Amino acid sequence: MEEIKKLVGIEEERLSVEEYVDFLKRSDLGSQYPKERFKERIGKLVRNVTISLVARNETGLIVGVLFGLTDYSYWLYITDLGVDKTYERQGIGSRLIKMAHELAGGEKDIALYLTANEEAVPFYRKLGMDYSKDVMEYNHIDWTGWKEK
Repeated sequence: MEEIKKLVGIEEERLSVEEYVDFLKRSDLGSQYPKERFKERIGKLVRNVTISLVARNETGLIVGVLFGLTDYSYWLYITDLGVDKTYERQGIGSRLIKMAHELAGGEKDIALYLTANEEAVPFYRKLGMDYSKDVMEYNHIDWTGWKEK
């Protein structure tokens, strides 16, 4: 039987590009990024999100990350939510979302939005989320998916 992995905690923390890229290699999250100007764009991401939550295990290894954009009044958009593949299904993603929602202003005041890949839809549905009817998109970006080498 596999030993349960221990999570020390979740903190608001800014990551470096190197730390985040290392984490992306251990999660499914990296596949959403284009390889064009990858490190430059990741640098902007880690510097500019309004909410940056990091879950670490007992040795300090990053095992979960949530980045979000919010106005602290009406909405929170989660740009990134990922969990290290060896730490999935331990409630880390749920805890990250709950903490981000609270930081933004709470679920009674703040609408939460995100874009989910198909594999993650059951997770979000389990949290009570559903497809939105009021979001529009302008996306004319042609890119090549990032892959870890």
